[in-house]
Amino acid sequence: MTPEYYSDVYRQFQTYAHNYSGNKIVKVACGPGGGDTSWTGTVMKKAYKYMDAIDLHYYVWNTTDWSDKGSATKFDEKEWFALMKNTLHVDDVINKNFEIMDKYDPDKRVALFICEWGTWWAREPGENLGTLYQQNTLRDAICAGIYLNIFNSHCDRVKMANIAQTVNVLQAMILTKDNEMILTPTYHVFEMFKVHQGAILLPIDMSCPLYKHGDEEISSLVASASKNDSGVVHISLCNLDPNNDVILDCKLEGLKPKEVNGRVLTAKAMNAHNTFENSDVVRPEKMKDINIKDNKISVTIPSKSVVVLAIQ
Repeated sequence: MTPEYYSDVYRQFQTYAHNYSGNKIVKVACGPGGGDTSWTGTVMKKAYKYMDAIDLHYYVWNTTDWSDKGSATKFDEKEWFALMKNTLHVDDVINKNFEIMDKYDPDKRVALFICEWGTWWAREPGENLGTLYQQNTLRDAICAGIYLNIFNSHCDRVKMANIAQTVNVLQAMILTKDNEMILTPTYHVFEMFKVHQGAILLPIDMSCPLYKHGDEEISSLVASASKNDSGVVHISLCNLDPNNDVILDCKLEGLKPKEVNGRVLTAKAMNAHNTFENSDVVRPEKMKDINIKDNKISVTIPSKSVVVLAIQ
């Protein structure tokens, strides 16, 4: 459909969706795939009054060529860097959509739902094309952490964000074979980040080294922070650099920590992944050597890692 035609059809059919028996329908309009902001502009202009949210899908892989996504487990640092750069771009896509949404809805009544996101790799050898089964490495885990930190930072409008599949398909949390089941590195990121659910977003001001590869460079760290109902502050960080640790010196305004604990997800190899023969190659470990002085904490964030700190 064209966005003009879709908007007319949406306006027609949403009139039939009513609230019954105390239930509240959330009306979600189809949004763009990737960075097509022209779709967002047209649908918001013609139909924003009749929706509660608009949808966005955003998948990433190694290249800009849909037909050449690369292997899930066999890749070099060039491909690693490309994925990190492509994932960071979702922040720009969200901001550009926000600019358009704010034009028609400055009160931010309409939410942005990111209803499909994640990595998408070439078909696994021997797998049927239609199943979309793929392995899941440490690289996917760091990608998931980047996504979730960016979504956290935009929680004023991003009210829902769903990785598209959970079992066996694309960037899944769980892989199964017959009566066996294993947890993927992406599963562990979701488990670590659940501490942000229901918490209050905290602003952060961060400067960090750049991760350089060839003639390109990106930020080495991506982070977000929140405070829960018990007053515990959680900081989640991703170190995108597969070669270098980063020393985090964090000043906590208005908080003098008594205790800091941390968990880290990393591995020796960039393509480390869990298999049915060895299911714990990539799993969270307790962090060591977290230093506290007054309202400052200092800790080393390992290369190619996801870290969550709990500050009390």
